[in-house]
Amino acid sequence: MLESEVTAMGVLSDHWDSVYGALPVDELSWFQAEPTRSLELIRSLRPRPTSVIDVGAGASLLADRMVDDGVDRVTVLDISERALASASERLGDHPEVSFVVADVTGWIPQQTWDLWHDRAVFHFLTEPADRTAYTKICAQAVVPGGVAVIGCFALGGPTHCSGLPIVQYGPETLAAEFSPEFELERSEHEVHRTPSGVTQPFTWVVMRRRPQA
Repeated sequence: MLESEVTAMGVLSDHWDSVYGALPVDELSWFQAEPTRSLELIRSLRPRPTSVIDVGAGASLLADRMVDDGVDRVTVLDISERALASASERLGDHPEVSFVVADVTGWIPQQTWDLWHDRAVFHFLTEPADRTAYTKICAQAVVPGGVAVIGCFALGGPTHCSGLPIVQYGPETLAAEFSPEFELERSEHEVHRTPSGVTQPFTWVVMRRRPQA
């Protein structure tokens, strides 16, 4: 089911629909034939998550792998309806998978998840108010004791992506954005090679949602 929450996204959603419409998915700079690092981080978690939301998922294969792993509830969220339509068509009919078209900074979660995953969305939030909105929503959406796995361009990496500016992060600065609701448990460095052969360094953090007082 493709649930549309498109309200005031306007130009930004049009931008990403255009990006996804300009090239085949496997030629986009962030394409991964397999979301290897994300899977390694998620599969190492204890306890294993039974509900997962993939924020800014686009046409990523992570949802497919979560279904393969037997995750009970998988939510795929992106600002691009075009991207999610492609993912929905590929996945077919899986009752445990739902799709939400929304700008995450203005989205209101109606349920909670064990795991929040984001590969390369948070670094687009160059305004402090947008980062505050994002981290607040993330804290609302993740159960106490749950986990956020976030990947962003690392220090020394690209300064722009798809025509938009980004913010680079090291592990400590990225985790600090989510404090005090989340505590850093693990960090990783990854070098992604784009389909055109360009290398992009990523910072990954695994953060645990603190128990509520």
